[in-house]
Amino acid sequence: MRSGIIAQKVGMTRVFTDAGDHVPVTVLRLDGCQVVAHRTMEKNGYVALQLGLGRAKPANVGKAERERFARAKVEPKREIAEFRVAAEEMIPVGAEITADHFVAGQFVDVTGISTGKGFAGPMKRWNFGGLRATHGVSISHRSHGSTGGRQDPGKTFKNKKMAGHMGVERVTTLNLRVVSTDVARGLLLVEGAVPGVSGGTVRVRDAVKKALPKDAPRPGKFRAPAAPAEAAPVAAKEA
Repeated sequence: MRSGIIAQKVGMTRVFTDAGDHVPVTVLRLDGCQVVAHRTMEKNGYVALQLGLGRAKPANVGKAERERFARAKVEPKREIAEFRVAAEEMIPVGAEITADHFVAGQFVDVTGISTGKGFAGPMKRWNFGGLRATHGVSISHRSHGSTGGRQDPGKTFKNKKMAGHMGVERVTTLNLRVVSTDVARGLLLVEGAVPGVSGGTVRVRDAVKKALPKDAPRPGKFRAPAAPAEAAPVAAKEA
């Protein structure tokens, strides 16, 4: 099981195939997606990678978090997420995952926070049919109608579908095809729509219901952290 990535949803556009057909795609951008920490079986009881995305102002990061980023030798990150991985799929701390972590044609699952719609009625929120357009119905055409029985059961059950707050929920869209990648600009083009607003953060991982392509890199494609520069020898001063 490979690691996923954190990406920023840029927006939607379309690309054209060689046959002239257009494919609607969502553009995802990897803005400094780095490995921040490891979670090991010996220390934490499970194996995972902790990734960070973006850049946060040091003044907006707590002292403990700043020290944690300093130990990993990475800049403070705006978003943090963990991905469970197999022990042999670990990526070094400080490594930056690139867009070619995924290959064109493979399927991915994308998780994000859905767009908030505010207070919505039952027709918009749950796709109810509404009441009749005439024959005694006045004003309440888009209402949900009865919510429960009278004496039996004598209450409205929990989780009854009614009007209320809509959106701002964790949503996962399965089996989206990767159309292409742009390593130089850190872009990942995924066919179709993904949850969330433009500018929001999403998590992308290998599809759990589709086989991983044989040419997918293991444990992934990344830029190894730069080795610390060795100090230049100081020439002895002449007497």
